[in-house]
Amino acid sequence: MSHPRLPVSLCFAATLSLTLAACGTKAAFYHQEEFSDTSAFSRSFPGSEKAVCEAARRALLGQGYIITKATDNTMDGNKSFQPASDKHMEIAFHVVCASNGNGKSSTMFVSATQDGYGIKKSNSSASLGVSVLGSVSMPFAASDDSMVRVSSETIRSSDFYDRFFGAAERYLLVDVDDDTAPGKK
Repeated sequence: MSHPRLPVSLCFAATLSLTLAACGTKAAFYHQEEFSDTSAFSRSFPGSEKAVCEAARRALLGQGYIITKATDNTMDGNKSFQPASDKHMEIAFHVVCASNGNGKSSTMFVSATQDGYGIKKSNSSASLGVSVLGSVSMPFAASDDSMVRVSSETIRSSDFYDRFFGAAERYLLVDVDDDTAPGKK
């Protein structure tokens, strides 16, 4: 018994359409979440959560960030960049400091997002309505330019966070007992 053979062009077309369909599906981003023990987004430091958050605040201020919200254990800050005349970028930090429960150290949790903005032009024209003549369009044209967000992404670079944690560590003021401080008797 002979088996019918599919034409090569039909096999190629089927393979191509399956490949294109696979490329067209969007990947679910939750698959990228690792929730591993070693995270680029957190670091433990000696000191209270208030001292650790103060170090983060100083690290951000030292790099020109504007602190928009701050409590004893949370903080938000941002910094703007303009890489081109029609583009604007902003990095926003969110910092949470939590005691490790041992009274000696706290963990700083940090997440930063990078938002990109572009100019959106919208043209408008004016028309004038006069009851006797009807509606008359006048050549008054205006252009309203506004910045709209065109991209937003959580920064995932461990090098970026290592640099931030290093800066915070330089500003960390560890509580020192007055009796043991140098020059005290």
